[in-house]
Amino acid sequence: MVFRKTQKSIRQVKLRMEASHMTVWRLLKLETHNAYMNMAIDEAILNARIKGLVPNTVRFYRWNPSAVSIGKFQNIENEVYLDNCLKHGVDVVRRVTGGGTVYHDAEGEITYSVVADKDDLNAKDITEVYAKIYAGIVEALKILGLRANFNEGSPRACPNLTVNGKKISGSAQCHKSGIVLQHGTILVDVNLERMFTFLKVPWAKTCMEVVYIAKNKITSIRAELGKEVSIERVHEALVEGFHETLKTPFKPKELTPYEKELAEKLYREKYITANWNMHGKEASV
Repeated sequence: MVFRKTQKSIRQVKLRMEASHMTVWRLLKLETHNAYMNMAIDEAILNARIKGLVPNTVRFYRWNPSAVSIGKFQNIENEVYLDNCLKHGVDVVRRVTGGGTVYHDAEGEITYSVVADKDDLNAKDITEVYAKIYAGIVEALKILGLRANFNEGSPRACPNLTVNGKKISGSAQCHKSGIVLQHGTILVDVNLERMFTFLKVPWAKTCMEVVYIAKNKITSIRAELGKEVSIERVHEALVEGFHETLKTPFKPKELTPYEKELAEKLYREKYITANWNMHGKEASV
């Protein structure tokens, strides 16, 4: 047991030494996981970055099955039609980040996450961190033929991106020990009727009442371009967009053994538990 711990410590020291000499950012390949593993991986990367084991990291991923994620501080029963999610096989997970409730469609979305030292972003406040990271998506949408605008948000709503006045990307953040995790959606396609089958809107009497209003507030890449565009093409544009705006080389790499092990542990002991998802309570992991 002592020998195994020593080996692990040596490995972590080597990783720290490698990370300290890295000026490039790590780019993880596009993967698909269920909601619980997606959130576990994001948190594992955050912890590894805090420990200095990995460089700043950009990750893109998808969700299978479709899922609803809620902000860390939200009351799940106020935000989600849990019976509908169960009936349709939609996962429900609580994020480590703040912000509001989000529907993640298995077919119509790419999610991004950026885990970085805030000093490396040269941002003076939280809004500027959002703006610096969102710039990569703005550039990606430009590559695809769309002009997006950054909106600073409000005390009740996180900053977001709009195209022609309609929201196309929303994000949320977690800050810890000088490191930021920002992750969010890029809507490639959107089915509003399906979305609001799972998301509660307190003032609405029917799903269609919400859909009618949401048509003027939410959009997607395919809707704005008026044509089919593949997930693969959007992913390529996102990689190019982030590379251009972050002004740093990307090195395609995989998760480290430390991150994989921690993600599995977070998955088992946190993200699939009712204590976390229903009540926001977590055991020490």
